[in-house]
Amino acid sequence: MDDAERRDEIVDLEARIQQLAQAIESCAKFILLSRVAIALGGILLLATMFGAIRFDPIVMIAAIAAVLGGIVLLGSNKSTSDQAAAALQAAELRRAELIGTIDLRVIGNGHDRN
Repeated sequence: MDDAERRDEIVDLEARIQQLAQAIESCAKFILLSRVAIALGGILLLATMFGAIRFDPIVMIAAIAAVLGGIVLLGSNKSTSDQAAAALQAAELRRAELIGTIDLRVIGNGHDRN
C-alpha cells in the first residue's frame, strides 16, 4: 500500500469516526430521554399507588407505557452506543497505525535563513 492509498484510507476513517461520534451523541440524547420517561412513569405509578393523585386507568396505562418504553429505548440505545464506541476505538486505532506508516517529511524548521 503506497502513501496515497494510506492517505485515502485515513480520510475515509476520519469520516467514519465523525459519523460514529455523531451516532454516539445521538444515542446519549435518547438515553437521557429514556431515563426521563422511566422516571416520570415511575413517579406517576407511585403517586397513583399512594393516593397522591386520583386513580385513573389512562394515567396508569400511560405510566406503565412510559416505564416499559423507556426501558426498551434505554437498552436499545445503550447497546447501539456501546457498539459505536467500540467501532470508533477501532477506527481511531487503525487511523493511528496508518499515520505511523506514512513517510512524513519536515517542511521547514520555522526559522528564516537570510
